[in-house]
Amino acid sequence: MAMEVTQVLLCAQAVDSTVRKHAEETLKQFQEQNLPAFLLSLSGELASEEKPVESRKLAGLILKNALDAKEQQRKYELEQRWLSLDMAVKSQIRAFLLQTLSSTSPEARSTASQVIAKVAGIELPQKQWPELIGSLLSNVHQVPPHVKQATLETLGYMCEEIVPDFIDQDQVNKILTALVQGMNANEGSTEVRLAATRALYNALGFAQVNFSNDMERDYIMRVVCEATLSTEVKIRQAAYECLVSIGSTYYDKLAPYIQDIFNITSKAVREDEEPVALQAIEFWSSICDEEIVLLDEYGAEVTSDSDVPCYYFIKQALPALVPMLLETLLKQEEDQDQDEGFWNISMAGGTCLGLVARTVGDDIVPLVMPFIEENITKADWRHREAATYAFGSILEGPSPDKLTPIVNVAQNFMLAALTKDPNNHVKDTTAWTLGRIFEYLHGSIAGTPIITPENCQQIITVLLQSMKDAPNVAEKACGALCFLAQGFEDVGSTSPLTPYLQEIVQSLLNVSHREDAEESRLRTAAYETLNEVVRCSTDETARLVVELVQVIMTELHNSLEAQKFSSDATEKQNDLHGLLCGCLQVIIQKLGASETTKYALMQNADQIMNLFLRVFACRSATVHEEAMLAIGALAYACGPNFAKYMPDFYKYLEMGLQNFEECQVCAVTVGVVGDICRALEVKILPYCDGVMTLLLKDLSSNQLHRSVKPPIISCFGDIALAIGENFEKYFMYAVPMLQSAAELSVHASGADDEIIEYTNLLRNGILEAYSGILQGFKNSPKTQLLIPYAPHILQFLDSLCLEQDMDDIVIKAAIGVLGDLADTLGSTAGTLIQQSLSSKDFLNECLSSDDHLIKEAAEWARLAISRAISI
Repeated sequence: MAMEVTQVLLCAQAVDSTVRKHAEETLKQFQEQNLPAFLLSLSGELASEEKPVESRKLAGLILKNALDAKEQQRKYELEQRWLSLDMAVKSQIRAFLLQTLSSTSPEARSTASQVIAKVAGIELPQKQWPELIGSLLSNVHQVPPHVKQATLETLGYMCEEIVPDFIDQDQVNKILTALVQGMNANEGSTEVRLAATRALYNALGFAQVNFSNDMERDYIMRVVCEATLSTEVKIRQAAYECLVSIGSTYYDKLAPYIQDIFNITSKAVREDEEPVALQAIEFWSSICDEEIVLLDEYGAEVTSDSDVPCYYFIKQALPALVPMLLETLLKQEEDQDQDEGFWNISMAGGTCLGLVARTVGDDIVPLVMPFIEENITKADWRHREAATYAFGSILEGPSPDKLTPIVNVAQNFMLAALTKDPNNHVKDTTAWTLGRIFEYLHGSIAGTPIITPENCQQIITVLLQSMKDAPNVAEKACGALCFLAQGFEDVGSTSPLTPYLQEIVQSLLNVSHREDAEESRLRTAAYETLNEVVRCSTDETARLVVELVQVIMTELHNSLEAQKFSSDATEKQNDLHGLLCGCLQVIIQKLGASETTKYALMQNADQIMNLFLRVFACRSATVHEEAMLAIGALAYACGPNFAKYMPDFYKYLEMGLQNFEECQVCAVTVGVVGDICRALEVKILPYCDGVMTLLLKDLSSNQLHRSVKPPIISCFGDIALAIGENFEKYFMYAVPMLQSAAELSVHASGADDEIIEYTNLLRNGILEAYSGILQGFKNSPKTQLLIPYAPHILQFLDSLCLEQDMDDIVIKAAIGVLGDLADTLGSTAGTLIQQSLSSKDFLNECLSSDDHLIKEAAEWARLAISRAISI
């Protein structure tokens, strides 16, 4: 097979699908039958100068995919598989990979760089391949530029793969030295300098120590700033990318360089090519991001002398920065379309201007208003659009007191522009700006309110008229109406929208039927707005919402019928089914929330459920998810009466719980199990064997994404609460799972933000499960089953008390479980809690919490513990 691998790799890229599939199957069999030989053959193919470029590239790609995967569990399995290989095989593969860095083929070199980085990401944390970095650094000093370029590229990929802790500081220093020397204009070719600059971008996370040293930091900053002046566009762009990263990572070290950075970024924004200018703007956006976080977290009192300093770079640069950004707004393009991922300097400048407004608040308004006033009525559409975009961009940040008087003057002008301006781009931006006004200033109480009974009709008339405009304008008009409706969510029994609701609903339905509704997300925007209008409707308009049930049901029925006879529009039909199911979910929630409207909903429940079951038969993941959510809402509304639907629905519940590939569908289905448990209570019992079997299987599976596991664990609590002491038969299977998860959640603490977030989700799931089980067994003779597990539950709570990274949701759940433990197990738990100093301290902390929900839960826990101790 090793002799034939070249031909097989070439056949795997054949146009003929039969030839291609046979080759792919041959490669798969070779991998399964003899992995070491397979990997060795691939690395040998990649390294051989005599082989075709096509086979070498594919060999490297397959080799890379054999080392890494996006899904964490699969990634771990591949890493363990590599580590278990015989050392002689691994040494030979490594040698082939390093040899390929000297190849004359750029494709082979680049592929080898990526594979080496993947191997390094696995081996260096295990203290294996210790000579790698030394070998690469010695390569950097070789004369052939292509070897130097490939080596620098490899170092960059490595820094992307490896956590800084696994490379010692001496090696970090040598890597950084090699990279900054490689960036030097006198050191070599354009390719070498570009590779070094891109590699530095990935290596900056390793440079904490170096950035704390004034001399080393000065050197790195000088080299980066010099690279921004390179004659090569790609090098300048890469250098600015480095500056953006430095702005985010080393904000507190920037003060000595900020004036020089402003000078070079300002020149780049005004004069350089767009890829470079975009990164120069991005630098200031990254500074805004840093200062917004600092000011949000620490308030206005934070200064450059604080432990976590804020230097107010944006405020200092404001007089020069704002004019520069305003200039970019005039650089629009005729065919720009934000809905297709299009991005240009005008959009980047407006986005940055919005971040500046959030950073400095009121101070930006007097700097932007002259630009708006000067350009808003000019003949050239670019000036009118730029002025409107500038206004919309600064609406989040400044105080309502500052903005409301201006908006009250501008609003009529923009409503007129939305219908009368001859340019599509101006109307698009005007509708977007009106949406921003309704989003951020809807409830303003400064001076005259933004929306009054007098202008409400005009606003709605203009928005509904604009929904007949081009798809991009109509989509923005839908968005503006959505924000307008949101602002009336808590107005009580009477809403200013009430007189216009029927017209609004009909207009949105008309939009959804437009032939061009697929463009610019228009149909989606129409249904999202319709959902918001329903959510914000009042009792006065309940009749309209009841009538809407029939309308949406008919739409869904007709769409399902149409799909029977259409083989080429399945994806579009599925998207429509998802939107209609989402709309029905909102309607069900609205009607089910009031006893006066629930009866009308129940009259249609059989028909609605039948439509959902037909939707499930389509087998689309997206639709499955939307229909599941709608069924959860229906179960909540129906209560115990939902039991009659379970025989037909249960098979789809099973399918959802077994859907490992679309993990979001599985997660939603788990949530619906909880909804059904709350609705049916003990009537869920006939289905519990099947559901619990599937949930336990999901938890044990390596195929299922880890994000689904916390809700599954939480679902144990929903089931226990619903069936009470009947949970006994599942107890011996569920509790070990909870104990194992609890142990995992303790060991996972102190990691990066993503791990901390997941750990908190896991902890919350465990606590919700324990709470449901404890409450479910309360007042049952079988409570004694729980007593042997009480010390473990308390031990878990004690371990949480010592954690520094618990979020408020976990704290509330933890104090709740402490109370449940005392409430259910009485004196047994009371004695254990009395012996735990951590629990007492935790209770006292929660009793003095500023969060009223935590404090309320703590008060209840204190009473439950007092009762338990006094028994």
